[in-house]
Amino acid sequence: MLNSTRNFVSSDMETAPLLEVRNLSTYYVSASGTRIVRAVDDVSFSLRAGETLGIVGESGSGKSTLALTLMRVLPPAAQIVSGAMRLEGEDLVGKSENEMQHIRGKRIAMILQDPMASLNPLFSIGDQVGETLRQHEGASRRSAWQQAIGLLKSVRIPAAETRVTQYPHEMSGGMRQRIVGAIGISCEPRVLIADEPTTSLDLTIQAQYLNLLDELRKEHGIGLIFITHNLGIVAKMCDQLVVMYAGRVVESGPVRQVFNAPAHPYTAALLSSIPRMSNRRKRLIAIDGQPPDMSNLPPGCAFASRCPAVFERCRNEAPPVFTPAPGHTARCWRSAPEMAGSVAMSVGALS
Repeated sequence: MLNSTRNFVSSDMETAPLLEVRNLSTYYVSASGTRIVRAVDDVSFSLRAGETLGIVGESGSGKSTLALTLMRVLPPAAQIVSGAMRLEGEDLVGKSENEMQHIRGKRIAMILQDPMASLNPLFSIGDQVGETLRQHEGASRRSAWQQAIGLLKSVRIPAAETRVTQYPHEMSGGMRQRIVGAIGISCEPRVLIADEPTTSLDLTIQAQYLNLLDELRKEHGIGLIFITHNLGIVAKMCDQLVVMYAGRVVESGPVRQVFNAPAHPYTAALLSSIPRMSNRRKRLIAIDGQPPDMSNLPPGCAFASRCPAVFERCRNEAPPVFTPAPGHTARCWRSAPEMAGSVAMSVGALS
């Protein structure tokens, strides 16, 4: 792990971000070392207390690998190769595994996308929900079970007193997802990462679950990172938005600003692909082509082969980060100062 000691914490601690990520890169390396996949490449963002950050992008864009990197639970083939992560000013990249065990679940927690991958079929629900409380709060098994009942009730699971004695296979997919959520919020972490937490929930439970996460954010001032494909949820839940493509952040900024004036053609394409009830006779807009091979990225912009606004420079030279508006960034040559206004025209062609 390289370059993990960079100091970028604000001198004004009262306004310092709760979580700050700078130039973070995580690569998957084959056993022979000949194949390198840049799953997370030079990613930067910040999250403040009480704020919700949405992370969107197609499957394979690096969203989940970024979440696993923040939690420091990467598979053996993956490694952090550069950059820094700070939680309340404290470096996470340089922490040992033993130190991270005291941080995970207590100060930073994650709700995984697939509940069956995170629930142990051999242990009861009460033991699994209570495990974090016993680990970090020193609760007895009896006390942890009582708190587990309250947590299950908070995520709208009926007959919680009975459910704590059951096992994951006895639950529906939606119940398992809510149980994973109960585990994530059990110790009231400072940062909560939710990776597609509503995938297996019906619309009614989804709304209740989202309201629960939002209430937790408001009441305890936690920072919430919401990874999703659903831009409707982003519009409802999030304050800030990060758009990822091919492992990189291609656009970021306040949700309202990004939705109203997308500065990257990929963001504009994602927004244009949302079905609109008022346009029933119009065909859905799809993004042509496929994401690039992450182990063999093109020399220029990774989106160039699919971009309706591409020009020659895009194919040959990777764009740096531009700032089309205060707090709003984009990796697109059409956001360069000398091309101001060209993105808006190209976006109009998508709709």
